Amino acid sequence: MPRYDYRCRSCGATFEIARPMAESAAPAACPNGHDDTVKLLSAAAVGGTAAPPQSGGCCGGGCCG
Repeated sequence: MPRYDYRCRSCGATFEIARPMAESAAPAACPNGHDDTVKLLSAAAVGGTAAPPQSGGCCGGGCCG
């Protein structure tokens, strides 16, 4: 089950919740009892790398010009 990181806007606490992907957008209450929280981006969501372009095709093969 995926884990999602949250930060409480009221007290500044950060916390993690495991929940199904179907519930990823559902509100999360702070462990200190506050309801004003925001979901954080995880390092996995931000740190991906794209594959380099392959040669061939119109713009990859240099026929544009």
